[in-house]
Amino acid sequence: MAMWLLLSYQIPREPTAGRVAVWRKLRRLGALPVQDAVWALPLNPRTREHFQWLADEIGEIGGEATIWESRPISDGHDEALIERFKKGVEEDYRMILTELRRKNPDLAALSRQYREVLARDYFRGQLEGQVREALVAARKEVSR
Repeated sequence: MAMWLLLSYQIPREPTAGRVAVWRKLRRLGALPVQDAVWALPLNPRTREHFQWLADEIGEIGGEATIWESRPISDGHDEALIERFKKGVEEDYRMILTELRRKNPDLAALSRQYREVLARDYFRGQLEGQVREALVAARKEVSR
């Protein structure tokens, strides 16, 4: 059973820029909403640091945030959350693979996208390796 970090927070409704900024950062981290204003990431030193930084930022804009370590006690909830994480990154990996199949793909942009997805890929699946190999092959093709 995996251990999880949960971030629960409250932010003043106005100005909305703070709420939007927090939401965008949570999405960029690959965090998943568990309930309203409660987001989850797998527990590791990197995710702990990310949530601590975000909690500090929430405090700076007048909000409140709490970080929790947790693990589900109900059967199936752990696996369901892991599958949600995997599904999100697999869609992004598929998009990169589709773009790589096009004529003259923008390898620099696709490499950047790959690194961004990889940073959110907490449960490495088969598609990560396929994308990495496809990018390497495409770079070799261009350098010929």
